[in-house]
Amino acid sequence: MKENNNQSNDPQVSSLLREARVSPALPPRFQQNVWRRIEDAEAPVNSASWLDTLANFILRPRFAVAAAAVLLLAGISAGTLEGRQLARHDAQMNYLAAVAPHALR
Repeated sequence: MKENNNQSNDPQVSSLLREARVSPALPPRFQQNVWRRIEDAEAPVNSASWLDTLANFILRPRFAVAAAAVLLLAGISAGTLEGRQLARHDAQMNYLAAVAPHALR
């Protein structure tokens, strides 16, 4: 078996190597800063605005499908309302053209 050359059996060398290890000094109030960071990480995040709160609520998986359905129904309703108004306007223009065709020109 080969003997490990990196390890010395000399006790004086071993003690000198242990003393030579440098441990850097910690910055001032290191422990306080560590605990403050831990507390900040565990603290609930306050939303900046009502829009952020609404987005966080809607983007939860259980509400995402319901929110998509509500938005889809709102779009269909708005499109139907706009279509009715456009059809009514077209009907009025056709009626006026039929009643007084020369007065509109």
